[in-house]
Amino acid sequence: MAKEDFYKILGVKRDAKPEEIKKAYRRLARKYHPDVNPGDKSAEDRFKQMSEAFDILSDPKKRSVYDRFGQYSDNLANAAAGGTGPAYTRGAPFDFSGFDWGATSTSAGAGSSSSFRDIFADLFSGGKAEREAPRPQPQKGADIEMPLSLTFEEAITGLTTSITVNRSDQCSRCHGAGDTGGSVITCPTCKGSGQVQRAGGRLRFTQECTDCGGTGKRRPPCSVCKGKGTLAKTENVKVRIPAGVDTGSRVRISAKGEGGRLGAPPGDLFIITNVGRHQYFTRKGDNIYVTVPITVPEAALGAKIEVPTVTGKAQLRIAPGTQSGQKFRLRRRGAPSLRDPNTHGDQFVEVQVVLPKVISEETKELLRKYGQMNTENPRVAMGLE
Repeated sequence: MAKEDFYKILGVKRDAKPEEIKKAYRRLARKYHPDVNPGDKSAEDRFKQMSEAFDILSDPKKRSVYDRFGQYSDNLANAAAGGTGPAYTRGAPFDFSGFDWGATSTSAGAGSSSSFRDIFADLFSGGKAEREAPRPQPQKGADIEMPLSLTFEEAITGLTTSITVNRSDQCSRCHGAGDTGGSVITCPTCKGSGQVQRAGGRLRFTQECTDCGGTGKRRPPCSVCKGKGTLAKTENVKVRIPAGVDTGSRVRISAKGEGGRLGAPPGDLFIITNVGRHQYFTRKGDNIYVTVPITVPEAALGAKIEVPTVTGKAQLRIAPGTQSGQKFRLRRRGAPSLRDPNTHGDQFVEVQVVLPKVISEETKELLRKYGQMNTENPRVAMGLE
């Protein structure tokens, strides 16, 4: 179905000058703009028709092709298939349904050899996307990662602390849009090119301008956030580090990342933990390892000794005849699990037999008697004397 003639929509003659077309559009826009007629569907439809008409007639290339070809008839496909060429109705808007972009015949005369593909590719090369700055869409804020150093004990027990975070919040004036409406202007950041130069060391490279989305045009930036949509802020954030974190653990604090845009939620803050070493303990997963020295009598005769654990002291029974390097396990005395705080790893105690210091002649004599009474050679198994 043919649409109403664009010239009639704007109420101008077919030979109207560009200034007359612009003046007519502005006059009608003030009358039918949706902001002036809230909830009026007919006014909204009329405004869309006016915008479409002005979009074509205000562009010299589009207007030229429109005046040349007019309405594309619904029977084009059948006519083209029959070899008779397309039929047109002059003076009405385009109807591109079923259009054969490869067709080369036109109503411009026998001397024309340009195809419709070339004509319409050229026609819309400067279309709406290039002339209007795109309105930003709701966008969740970016996440922030921050390192946090902990002692071994803090990682085992957990802690609550406060850290300073440099983040951003959605601009309260433009609500994250970066502008407050208004007419489209040339982007001041890229000077209308849609691209900006960035430097990386000695290299310089070009990338799309983020302020205008690569269009080269935008609406006047918000005077508060300068077009960024967010405002920088420094905030003290309370952080709870759960018991059982290790180096490289990621602790998430919801909604404390960069501010979102147009009502979208902010990003999250992730704390990356770095746990210091302990003087005695070594951690592997949720298990804890420690080496404890014992005396020769304790190893030979057995004993009950006190050993350190990450949660305090514990009693360990040393069996008679214990060898240096032997390991004992204390169940559930390791680090708490991040997956289940009620679950703990184990602690493994490796004993190291320490020889007594010879502090007197009497001690030497006792050791000589011990050697005479115990002639066992531990190197026999190696074929040694």
